[in-house]
Amino acid sequence: MLYELIDKIHNNKKVYRYLLLLSDIATTLLATLCCTSFVSIVTRAEHSFLFLSLFFAGSLLWGALCYASFGTYKFAIRHSSFIEVGILIAAILVKNVFLGGSILLLHYTAGVECTHLTEFLIVDSLFCMFMLLIEKVIVVVVVDILRQTILRKRLCRDVLVYGMGENSQRYANMQTSQSKYRVIGFIAPDGEGSKHHLSSKKTYHFASEKDFEKIVAQAQIEAVVFTSSQDLNGEEERLMKYCSKYNVKVLIAHTLEEVSGAKKPARTTTPREISIEDLLERDEITINMDAITQELAGKVVMVTGAAGSIGSELCRQLAKIGVGKLVMYDFAESPLHDLRLEFNDTYPTLDFAPVIGDVRNRHKLDYVFGKHHPQVVFHAAAYKHVPLMEENPVEAVVSNVVGSRNVADKCVQYGVEKMVMISTDKAVNPTNIMGCTKRLAEIYVQSLSCALENGTVEGNTQFVTTRFGNVLGSNGSVIPRFRQQIDHGGPVTVTHPEITRFFMTIPEACRLVLEAATLGISNKIFVFDMGQSVKISHLAERMIKLAGYEPNVDIKIEYTGLRPGEKLYEEVLSNEENTIPTNHKKIRIAKVREYEYEHMAQKIDELKALSREANIPDMVRMMKHIVPEFKSQNSVFEEYDKEIEELTEQQ
Repeated sequence: MLYELIDKIHNNKKVYRYLLLLSDIATTLLATLCCTSFVSIVTRAEHSFLFLSLFFAGSLLWGALCYASFGTYKFAIRHSSFIEVGILIAAILVKNVFLGGSILLLHYTAGVECTHLTEFLIVDSLFCMFMLLIEKVIVVVVVDILRQTILRKRLCRDVLVYGMGENSQRYANMQTSQSKYRVIGFIAPDGEGSKHHLSSKKTYHFASEKDFEKIVAQAQIEAVVFTSSQDLNGEEERLMKYCSKYNVKVLIAHTLEEVSGAKKPARTTTPREISIEDLLERDEITINMDAITQELAGKVVMVTGAAGSIGSELCRQLAKIGVGKLVMYDFAESPLHDLRLEFNDTYPTLDFAPVIGDVRNRHKLDYVFGKHHPQVVFHAAAYKHVPLMEENPVEAVVSNVVGSRNVADKCVQYGVEKMVMISTDKAVNPTNIMGCTKRLAEIYVQSLSCALENGTVEGNTQFVTTRFGNVLGSNGSVIPRFRQQIDHGGPVTVTHPEITRFFMTIPEACRLVLEAATLGISNKIFVFDMGQSVKISHLAERMIKLAGYEPNVDIKIEYTGLRPGEKLYEEVLSNEENTIPTNHKKIRIAKVREYEYEHMAQKIDELKALSREANIPDMVRMMKHIVPEFKSQNSVFEEYDKEIEELTEQQ
């Protein structure tokens, strides 16, 4: 309340100036008191009470009139020039002229004593000048302190940290004066700890909504900060709902990894608002950073599709490892430019080279491989959007199949130690063009690796393929789309009420890619444990609630029907029937049949020729012959499956 009152006074210029005038008058009275004491001591004379009273009253009256007339209260000493100081001195001198004249008039008309009047006036003038200048300096200092305190109070929000464990205490102790959130205590469910204070901060306990309401009223908090996703998920149906009802923000602290690796720690110690990624119920994925660093540190590493969601995150994690040189290869100019600016700021000592190029262009790949001589290549470049590739199958084949072959061939030609190809769960029993092209790329890379092992093709490159499902927040994925629709007030569109997908965060996926690259196993397709599948309709509901709305009340969910090539359920990648375990519990090896390299190279040449001619019917038929498990769904290409079935029956 006091800070709010001071803030209002400071912002009301009229009231503020009145207070400054009163401060000037009070300082003048103090100077006059000092003056009378000083002159009385020096002159050793006794002066009548009437004279001293008249001198004080005159100083008050004429001081108020002169300061108001001259406007001495309008300027602060920090902005003062000699003119303002001169005005202040003039106001004091005029005040004392009128004061002396008034007392002399009373002396001659009423016989009032005026002994040592000249000394009183001279000393009073000097004391007033000195003390008013000191007063204005003090006012400036006090106002600045109050202004900073008020600004801090206005910007700094009081929060409670959830839980009383080690992480919660560590987070509370990490807060700095620069943080816009101030930890005032801890909040935990009833039964978790019985202390009244923890780390010198108060603890609060709740067992019901009424308890939480009392805590909010008592502590006047604006947010609750969680230090782990596990705690956040555990309170989604209780504390998060209470917070939403009582307009208390829910925040989550950055991970220790983010804080320790941050360029500006103050920014990462400030909690952020929660996102749907934080509510992804899955165990934390741990990787062997020592092995990854040992494998990749100091090497020249190339990432294709470097400006994409997966590619850019791979680049960030490779930069943290400390690769010798990072070649960022991408066809998209603006995203690559943005990535370059980010790396200039975040990794100023890193040797990196942004290269605009297309994996479909073998000559440009020759130039890049010949110039930079990469030792490890991560191939993330691909077209990935299922409906769009269903409508543009030629581009899917040229980019995903021919482009992948180009990169693999150049890796062998230029002696690259290892190539890691990033594939997708949609390559498993594909039902769309995109999934089939990724499966074809897998087949070619694996057949080339087999040819290298048996000596039919010369080279020493090791090939690794990684498969995973949807990544949360990737460009064009469902999460950014839902966010956009929610921002526009809905509706949120879901293709089917029963459609499910496996999800993983982008950093999780990239960490597993790096781990798979260093397992010491080549010529295999690694699949990642994606956890439990998530209903897209439930995902939409949670995102709407997270935004502070009620699903199907504030924002509608509409079902639009399956899109071309879209599955209702994705294949489970990592069950025991279709995979073999590795040393990492989240990474398994897919059981797939092997293809002969010469046969695959010939077939891809034929696919390339058909794609150049834009002979889509024959191209798709050939894809289905090479990958017999490719069965189109909700697509115009289903007719080719019927043709193949009829032909098989006739034979």
